[in-house]
Amino acid sequence: MAATKRKRRGGLAVQAKKPKRNEKDAKQPAKLRDVAEETKEEERDRIPGPVCKGKWKNKERILIFSSRGINFRTRHLMQDLRMLMPHSKADTKMDRKDKLFVINEVCEMKNCNKCIYFEAKKKQDLYMWLSNSPHGPSAKFLVQNIHTLAELKMTGNCLKGSRPLLSFDPAFDELPHYALLKELLIQIFSTPRYHPKSQPFVDHVFTFTILDNRIWFRNFQIIEEDAALVEIGPRFVLNLIKIFQGSFGGPTLYENPHYQSPNMHRRVVRSITAAKYKEKQQVKDAQKMKKKEPKTVLPHDPTADVFVIPAEEKPIEIQWVKPEPKVDLKARKKRIYKRQRKMKQKMNSGNTK
Repeated sequence: MAATKRKRRGGLAVQAKKPKRNEKDAKQPAKLRDVAEETKEEERDRIPGPVCKGKWKNKERILIFSSRGINFRTRHLMQDLRMLMPHSKADTKMDRKDKLFVINEVCEMKNCNKCIYFEAKKKQDLYMWLSNSPHGPSAKFLVQNIHTLAELKMTGNCLKGSRPLLSFDPAFDELPHYALLKELLIQIFSTPRYHPKSQPFVDHVFTFTILDNRIWFRNFQIIEEDAALVEIGPRFVLNLIKIFQGSFGGPTLYENPHYQSPNMHRRVVRSITAAKYKEKQQVKDAQKMKKKEPKTVLPHDPTADVFVIPAEEKPIEIQWVKPEPKVDLKARKKRIYKRQRKMKQKMNSGNTK
C-alpha cells in the first residue's frame, strides 16, 4: 500500500509524495550489481586453499634423529622420512656414550610422544628404535637393504605434506607380537588429520609386508586415472630383534628366534671361506703325499705281449755327401731390392748432373 499522510484538521488522507531520484543515485545500484557479479565470477574461478577448517585433535608428534657415526645413506633416509611425515621433528645427533633412557627426556623437551631413533654401530650396522615415549612399548630393529629417494630415481611422485594410506600384510593380525607392531606403526607413520603442516589430500600409500620373518617398507603413489600404484621410495627392510615393555628398555615382551646378529653373520661368512681354503690345502697335501710314496712295481704279465706285432726294421743308410744348403728367399729378395735401389740412386744422380 502507498504511504498516506493524515491532515491535522481532519479530512481525507493525502498520499505522500515520493522523493525525487537523482541521476547519480540511479547509477550507484548498477555499479554495485556489476561489482557483485565480478566477485561471484572470481570466487567460481578461484581454487580453494589447502587449509582445512576442521579441528586438529590427534596431537601425535614424532621425534626423528640419530646417534653419531651414521653414514650418508642413513642421513638421507632420515631426511626422506622427515619429508614424508609432516608431523615429525628433528634434533641434533646423540652421543653414543649416553644411555638410551635420555631419549625420553629429549622427547619430553621437544613435546613429542613418539620417537624414531637410528643407532649406528661399527660404522656399518644400523639399528632402528620405534618407541612410545615415555611409557612404552618400544621395538628394536636391524635395518637392511636401504635405498633412498635420491638413489632410486623412481617415476612416482606425491605432494609434500599429504596424508598417506597405511597398507598392512594380513599376517600382522595372525600373531600377537605383529599385532602390537602394527598398532605402533599406525600411530607413528599415520599423519594426524587437520595437522597444520599437512595437506588435505591422500595420494600415496605406505605398505608394510612380512616376508622371510622381516618387515618390508615401500612407498607408492596412487595414480588418479586407474588407481594404479607407482613406487616413489624410500625402501628398507626391518629385521625385528626385541620388543620391550618400556620405552628404550624394560622387560622383554618378545625376542625373535630367527634373528642373527651382523657379527655372527660375518663370522659364518668368514668360516665358509676359510673352510673352502682348508679343503683346497688338504687336496694339495694329499697330492704331495701320493708323489712321495714309493711306486708299487707289478710283476710282468706274459700274456700282455700276445697281440703285439713287431715293426719292420728299416736298413740303416749312412749319408756320405754333404746336403746342399737351402735357399733363403727372404735374403735373396732383400739383395735384389738393394741392388735396384742403388741403380735408381745412380740414375737420379746422373740426371741431376
